[in-house]
Amino acid sequence: MAETDDGIAHVTLEGAGRNLLNPQNMAATVEALRRADDDSDVTGIVVTGAGDAFCGGLDVEAIRAGGDPVEFAGSLVELLKVFPRLTKPVVARVNGDALASGASIVAACDFAVAVPTARVGTVEVSIGIWPMVAQVPLIQRVGARAAMENIGSGEPFTAERAREVGLVNVIAEASDLDDVVSTWLRNAARGGAAVAAGRPAFYELAELPYAEALDSALDRFAAMFDTS
Repeated sequence: MAETDDGIAHVTLEGAGRNLLNPQNMAATVEALRRADDDSDVTGIVVTGAGDAFCGGLDVEAIRAGGDPVEFAGSLVELLKVFPRLTKPVVARVNGDALASGASIVAACDFAVAVPTARVGTVEVSIGIWPMVAQVPLIQRVGARAAMENIGSGEPFTAERAREVGLVNVIAEASDLDDVVSTWLRNAARGGAAVAAGRPAFYELAELPYAEALDSALDRFAAMFDTS
């Protein structure tokens, strides 16, 4: 579900149980994100969960009931690929637990604010599964050492530990979540049209070796002033 209020698009994760993910609601989330990104009236995007949870990950029970696990994982890959391509800043409003693939969505957002009671991280190892897809945004966001603290144990981070390792930026009471989100998005919106090129470049440059990133950054800088 997506709603727009005062230039901010709110994309809400909704699903069975703790907003569990299936191919249908992941495709709907991809569409909502793209639609918000294409809307000229939108200056920022908020991703949150319905009720008192952010997201509990893939709907494992649906897979056990006959769902194709590769289809579920493929849908997650497509969802996670969307985030770095967006031209609008994106905030994860972590209103409750963000577990398994839910944690990967938090990691894929630019900024995250969480309630003090939220747990953030993968849990798959605790049930004998390796989070093969969900681990990727976590590794890239916090680095291999911090990511393995969670991924290798299957014990999610507390909100405070998630903040310490850089997975969460701010911890706030539920009553203050929206104020923190709005303040960050208002500040991010000051970049105006520059954000449309700068944000995707940020994520592309983050994946390049240092010298190659600098050369690419110089080309992009020059392109900003090319009026031909």
